[in-house]
Amino acid sequence: MYVKTTKRENKSGTVRYLHLAHNEWDPVKGRAVPKVLFTFGREDELDREAVRRLVASLSRLLEPGEALAATAASDLEFTSSVPFGGTYVLDHLWRRLKVDQIVSRVGQPKRGRRRNMTTTERVLFGLVANRALAPSSKLAAADWITHDVHIDGLPGTDDDACYRAMDWLHEVKDDLEKQVFDEVANLLNLEVDLLFFDTTSTYFELEHGDEPVARDERVPGREAGDGQESQAAGFRTYGNSKDSRDDLPQIVIGMAVTRDGIPVRCWCWPGNASDQRLIRQVKDDMRDWTLSKIVWVTDRGFSSVENRRYLRQGDHQYIIGEKLRSGSAEVKAALSRQGRYTEITDSMRIKEVRISDTDRFVICHNPEAAERDRRMREQLVAQLTDLIDGSDAVSEFKRGELRGKIATKPGLNRYLRATPAGKLRIDTAKVKAEENLDGKYLLRCSDPRLSAEDIALGYKQLLEVERGWRDMKQIIDLRPVYHRLEERIRAHVILCWLALLLIRVIETTTGSTWPTCRRDLDRLHLGTFTGPAGLFRQVTALTKPQQDLLAKLAVPAPKQVIDLKPAAR
Repeated sequence: MYVKTTKRENKSGTVRYLHLAHNEWDPVKGRAVPKVLFTFGREDELDREAVRRLVASLSRLLEPGEALAATAASDLEFTSSVPFGGTYVLDHLWRRLKVDQIVSRVGQPKRGRRRNMTTTERVLFGLVANRALAPSSKLAAADWITHDVHIDGLPGTDDDACYRAMDWLHEVKDDLEKQVFDEVANLLNLEVDLLFFDTTSTYFELEHGDEPVARDERVPGREAGDGQESQAAGFRTYGNSKDSRDDLPQIVIGMAVTRDGIPVRCWCWPGNASDQRLIRQVKDDMRDWTLSKIVWVTDRGFSSVENRRYLRQGDHQYIIGEKLRSGSAEVKAALSRQGRYTEITDSMRIKEVRISDTDRFVICHNPEAAERDRRMREQLVAQLTDLIDGSDAVSEFKRGELRGKIATKPGLNRYLRATPAGKLRIDTAKVKAEENLDGKYLLRCSDPRLSAEDIALGYKQLLEVERGWRDMKQIIDLRPVYHRLEERIRAHVILCWLALLLIRVIETTTGSTWPTCRRDLDRLHLGTFTGPAGLFRQVTALTKPQQDLLAKLAVPAPKQVIDLKPAAR
């Protein structure tokens, strides 16, 4: 297919006409003859903008690299094509949040000559972009930066530069987190009245944990100093795994998130750290950020008398989930209190009960969850009935074996009881008690000004932290962690936090998920062409989804030609 030119003579001279044509074999003439597919009209009246739109439209049918090659001049050689859109957008947000300036500020010596942080800042951005776009080890990330993507100001790097940047990041993490949050709060006008906190764990494929190191008992993640209470704990050590891998060493990671899902800060602790103590360190660390009044929102794992007392210090309050099966007098009194529920959403009804002078209790009921709980209990009771059916006829030893087998299955064991004679029966009283808990969860709040509805909806937003953990593990690939040193592991978590922060800003602004945005951005490529005149790099034409995405993020469209290097003479 080619552009065919025809001429016609008229009174004003020769007029040239342009046609889109291709050759077809004519068996009668015994040769190929041109067949016109489309006529563009007179060459001097050509609508070049219409032709440009046609070329752009046809280019969408090709891969980005193929589109660039197809539109290149015949004397140019198309040498390579790399994804461009993802790093381009992330870099704009990185600079809009002034992370580049923050990196240049923090960690500077108080005296003497200032450090040139340009290379460190670019390498750090490359590592953060790698977590968001193509998570890999630092060695693979260095190769990805050098060969597989375009990052402005960073044509290439190596793993040594990546490790140096991570070591520096670990040294300045506290100052960097505080200043980054200030910029995010200003950019997005964040409301930090509710601060959600939760922990997770990530395991390591190791045969043994790390050697124990003396650590401050009051601040589990920090090494002990003079005059401090200490306990010995390795960083990667065994603990209660939230990934159901108690057989492997792990670390514990905490994250504070705003009601909009923006990650504020993250922490790392040894794998055996207890949730009951961690919340106090988190509150102390956030005290220096001079935030306004905060209501801490946490789940049942952090509910203790000491923690609640600690969270109320200053002008802070809390919303904490209570364990329904804890057996405490307060929980029993709250659940037994009569009263009508108020429906606030299709899937939530609430009832506030007053049983304390200092705390308020809100019972939340989800009808759909209640139905799921009922069906699950009926299945468990039926399964347990089948297991113990006929057990009266077997020996006492066999019944003991059966009881031991059921004891390893908490869901079944909950509804089992043994008579004084050792016979196995369904615990109907326990079944009745569980029916009263179907679809319910109990909240405790110390703030007298929040409405019951705000308490319930505020706690429901704790799901934002769980979504953050899910994205950290499934999209950013927090694990596997290809590091051995504690400082490098901590720096790796900070890189994941920065990547999650950029992702959440994009999702909050566009209303789309990051995988959807990333898929569109990965289709924006940068092609490299060489020819007699030199080398230049050109960006593929923007598609409609890409234009819309850039417009929502207020990111300017990239220049068509990114780089131009004339040939040496």
